[in-house]
Amino acid sequence: MEPIKLTGSEWSVLDCLWRENPQTVMQMVANLSRTVGWAKSTTITTLRRMEEKGLVHCEISGKGKSYTPAVEQEQAEISETRSFLKRVYRGSVGLMISAMAQRQELTEEEIAGLREILSQAEGGAKK
Repeated sequence: MEPIKLTGSEWSVLDCLWRENPQTVMQMVANLSRTVGWAKSTTITTLRRMEEKGLVHCEISGKGKSYTPAVEQEQAEISETRSFLKRVYRGSVGLMISAMAQRQELTEEEIAGLREILSQAEGGAKK
């Protein structure tokens, strides 16, 4: 599967649609105005470009349009996480966690959560 590469604007639109879909253009305008401060024209232009790229589906009903995501949230998150790790930490989760731990950026709850995740992963880890 080809990696999904999204701009910040595309993430904003898809995040809005992942939360609730379908949404009409006016719902998208209101939601994106509230969350990221976009004008109506910015929302419409971004939706049109994303439709051309195959990132959203548009359905016309009567005078209105409604949008649904054409990208699954989990696949986008996996692709973006891999890209980030590769770019910033040479693909190493360990380097990322080490950097955060050394800066004492992890709360006790996060550390406990990581221990639980690692414990669960031990059984299915790649050798």
